[in-house]
Amino acid sequence: MSKKQKTIEELLEEALVPEEEQPYEVPENWVWVKSTYVLDIEYGKGLPISKLTPNGYPVYGANGKIGFYKEYTQEEPRVLMTCRGATCGTINISEPKSFVTSNSLILKPKWNANIKFLAYLFKTLDKKDLISGSAQPQITVKAFEKYYIPLPPINEQTRIAEKIEQLFAKIDEAKQLIEEAKETFKLRRAAILDKAFRGELTQKWRETNEISQTAEQWLEDITVLKKSRTKFIDQLDPKVLENLYKLPPQWKWVRLNDLIETSTYGTSAKANDDASGTPVIRMGNIIDGRIVPNDLKYLPNEHEDVKKYDLETNDLLFNRTNSYELVGKTALVGEEFSQKVTFASYLIRVRLYFKEILAPYVCFFINSHIGRSMLLSMATQQVGQANINSQKLASLPIPLPPKEEVAIISNWLSAYQKLEDDQKALLSIEKNIEEIKQSILSKAFRGELGTNDPTEESAIELLKEVLQEKVK
Repeated sequence: MSKKQKTIEELLEEALVPEEEQPYEVPENWVWVKSTYVLDIEYGKGLPISKLTPNGYPVYGANGKIGFYKEYTQEEPRVLMTCRGATCGTINISEPKSFVTSNSLILKPKWNANIKFLAYLFKTLDKKDLISGSAQPQITVKAFEKYYIPLPPINEQTRIAEKIEQLFAKIDEAKQLIEEAKETFKLRRAAILDKAFRGELTQKWRETNEISQTAEQWLEDITVLKKSRTKFIDQLDPKVLENLYKLPPQWKWVRLNDLIETSTYGTSAKANDDASGTPVIRMGNIIDGRIVPNDLKYLPNEHEDVKKYDLETNDLLFNRTNSYELVGKTALVGEEFSQKVTFASYLIRVRLYFKEILAPYVCFFINSHIGRSMLLSMATQQVGQANINSQKLASLPIPLPPKEEVAIISNWLSAYQKLEDDQKALLSIEKNIEEIKQSILSKAFRGELGTNDPTEESAIELLKEVLQEKVK
């Protein structure tokens, strides 16, 4: 006996989501529907990676386009949903005449849908209820039987897609401008630092100001203070000096060691999360020449290393071991903490003579392109780690100006850094761009983008047209 065919009213009752089960409120002329009543959902076709070809029709896998093949399975562009692996739920739009593998589900609307509307819709909806399995996440066709989607009138679908595209284009333009501004900051900073340590930044200052002593005379005063410390090499290697650029007449190339009062590695003691203790600065806390007190570890206040490895304002912390890209980054200890602070063993504390004047200058130099290039040439690498020990650090050439000029350069660079920080703060919106996009998508599929026309025919009429095919 043949099964009785359902009426359009019965199908409508089945397809519509009861009000109490609707995830959120939508405009009155929208409807919540069970996805399988308005979508044909099917798996892609299996295709071994070994069968991919250098050219042909585009092939879509779990992560978008993965190569080419001699055949295609989809004539039209399709909305695809990754159905296997860690990226389950990711949405892609395929090109016309493409091959879709079994790592993606193909979402085919049963109405003349705007494909971008459909893609944005599924990018917005929460897909966690579709995903099963933990070791190997997957989305099955059957999972869509209890998956609900909001359906606006067909003209509203087009308006939503167009509005999203328009807003996203403006956001992407802003993001591009931010990236260009950041690159400009980077280039401008590099140029200013380069001029600073070649004496070009203060050239006009020298022409109109007198100094009390040359860099060489100042160094003699420091040497008297150092007395007979001869732990490191006595002078710059002549071969090294030959390769250094020429300085203004009253400047002098010196070794960092010539300026060091003391230097030491930090504590190796195991730190903990007890914030009532003394903070331990680690290499991850050094960012852009400063100490960022995030994700801190602590030593008990009574621990002997707290006093032994204390930090003072205008100490330098040098990162001796890290990746090649980050080794050598250096921070100036400021007034970030109102309590005692210590530091970990992958850092070297460098305490300079005349540190109030010299420490900011030396920190700027070490973090400049010139200083980093010199340091990286000294680094030894092993198993993904780079190291610059205290002796190599002490041998670092430093372009030393007269005392007054050091202070002027440090003040100018600090002022520039403050200006740059203020400008960067204005650009912090970049971090929120994805959140802004998600907010737009969320508003779009709640009918809150200002595109909905309440006088427009209800989406229930569109649903009836779709369901009519079932009663023919």
